[in-house]
Amino acid sequence: MKFKDIIIGIPREIMSGEKRVSATPETIMKFTNEGAKVLVEKGAGIEAFYNDSEYSEAGAKILPGAKEIFGNSDVILKVKEPGFNKKEGKHEIDMMKDNSILVTFLHPANKINHMMVQKLAERGITGFTLDSIPRISRAQHMDALTSMSTMAGYRSVISGAYNLRRIVPMIATSSCTVGPSNSLVVGVGVAGLQAVATAKRLGARVKTIDIRPEACEQAKSLGAEVIPFEVPGELSIGNDGYAKRLPEKLYDLERKTIAPHLIESDLVILSALIPRELAPILVSKSMVEGMKKGSVIIDISIDQGGNCELTREGEEYDYNGVFISGIKNIPAYLTIDSTKMFAENVWNFLNLIFEEGKINLNMDDEIISKSIVTKDNKIIHEETLKAIRNSTK
Repeated sequence: MKFKDIIIGIPREIMSGEKRVSATPETIMKFTNEGAKVLVEKGAGIEAFYNDSEYSEAGAKILPGAKEIFGNSDVILKVKEPGFNKKEGKHEIDMMKDNSILVTFLHPANKINHMMVQKLAERGITGFTLDSIPRISRAQHMDALTSMSTMAGYRSVISGAYNLRRIVPMIATSSCTVGPSNSLVVGVGVAGLQAVATAKRLGARVKTIDIRPEACEQAKSLGAEVIPFEVPGELSIGNDGYAKRLPEKLYDLERKTIAPHLIESDLVILSALIPRELAPILVSKSMVEGMKKGSVIIDISIDQGGNCELTREGEEYDYNGVFISGIKNIPAYLTIDSTKMFAENVWNFLNLIFEEGKINLNMDDEIISKSIVTKDNKIIHEETLKAIRNSTK
């Protein structure tokens, strides 16, 4: 059996506002049918509308607190990166068994997570980050980043529209006609394309910019106006189809290209990411200062540092009349669908890395080699090591 004698732990998420859970009763039943023992912290799924009794009926054992989950599990499944658990008075990593396994979104290139990743290595914990699973056909069913990006793209526009000081669609009244709002989507990968589609459904005028021609064509097919910005393919596109980091002079040029469109925008969605690396800064402080009062920036890329110089991680605030959101867990607002998608992605990922009750660390497998962050008391994730070196310069 694939998970014979493996103990899998499902703790309750502790990040502020995080309502998702890493497993559903359906995926727990799959794990137990394959020989796993599953431990679920009491109330872990309550915010996603899964009761403890449903987990018990699926074969899980309910334990009263996080300490019992972390201390007794061979594998920990989480949605967000480990942090300090105020209720237990301990960091989640400090409660884990030595040499155990962690599968979650670690966002290891983000400077704020460097100490946490180092702590994982020191404890000998094998850590996998779901945001580094490559975009290849064989990995589609375990690609949690794509699943959650879909949720984030949709919700970012809904949240942006809620915080706008004007309506989104054109509306004609007896007194006057109010024109549609202007939206700008920077970076049209999965999240950006969903943002474009949602903004168009709400009736906004939408402009986009991306360094990849194929992404621009997809945005155009959804009805967006594409801002011309050409970059040679060898500089802009990696082997996996994701964007590559550009030379700084090209980012300077991209910021200059974006600036005049930013001035006329009411809602700005920032979703430009580079896999396994810090997100590029594409909106500077001076650019924000040139925006209209009452406009809104939703920085989806904040988990990897953010695209806006002024975004504050985990915060929403007003800057000279511009509302800036750096909320990290946007998909958590769509708890039901996000949890279902995430749990299935995690189930499929564990099916890859386990065989007959043992973990498979075949580093020749692209999915494993790109998603593993810590192993044998070392950080081995290249982009994380690069980000740590750059942060200490």
